[in-house]
Amino acid sequence: MATAESANPTPRGNASIDARLATLRSDLETLQKDLRALAGDVSGAASAQAKDALKTAEDVAERAYELAEEAAAQASKTAFQAAEDVEEWANENAETLRTTVREQPLTSLAIAVGVGAFLALLLKR
Repeated sequence: MATAESANPTPRGNASIDARLATLRSDLETLQKDLRALAGDVSGAASAQAKDALKTAEDVAERAYELAEEAAAQASKTAFQAAEDVEEWANENAETLRTTVREQPLTSLAIAVGVGAFLALLLKR
């Protein structure tokens, strides 16, 4: 059963991705400005080469940004889907667990004590 919170595909992890994309965009804009300034400083035949290099750099930067956006969108979609799958699995199996605990309370208690002791041993180290 999806909740209103799980229907929102922008978990806290996306804020980090969005911040990184904003930083990448800013860096690419700075690179473009620097390359334009460099192209303006170069004269003659070198100017044409610099303009070609600028165009190539801008194309590469734009493609890199597009790929980063695609990767971020895919990561967000995958994370959201995984969260939905986990929630669905938990909801489907919660009633089975409740039934088992009600039918076999001592066995359930013994398992819980065993797991607790095992975790205590692991955490002591």
